[in-house]
Amino acid sequence: MKQCIACSMPMANKEDFGCGDEKALTCIHCTDADGKVKSCEEIFEGGVQFFINVTSVSRLDAEKLTRKNMKSLSYWQDKKCSCLDGEVATDKEFGEAMSRL
Repeated sequence: MKQCIACSMPMANKEDFGCGDEKALTCIHCTDADGKVKSCEEIFEGGVQFFINVTSVSRLDAEKLTRKNMKSLSYWQDKKCSCLDGEVATDKEFGEAMSRL
């Protein structure tokens, strides 16, 4: 199964892919209507909201988890995004959050 290069969402079905294109490298949540990758800030906020809603963590913890996730993805390695600066979840914290999905 493919994973989004910008947020790591699993992409199993056609509708999971950006613009419904199964060759896309990004998911529907990280791709705008024109097929372009959304801004780092938009994707970061989407990740924060995901962790808050799915794992019931605080906003601060959701930000730490989102930073941990995004910073581990190759897509963000050469990009400078101020929202990725700051405290990052530990491996243990991230693992515990992922186990609640």
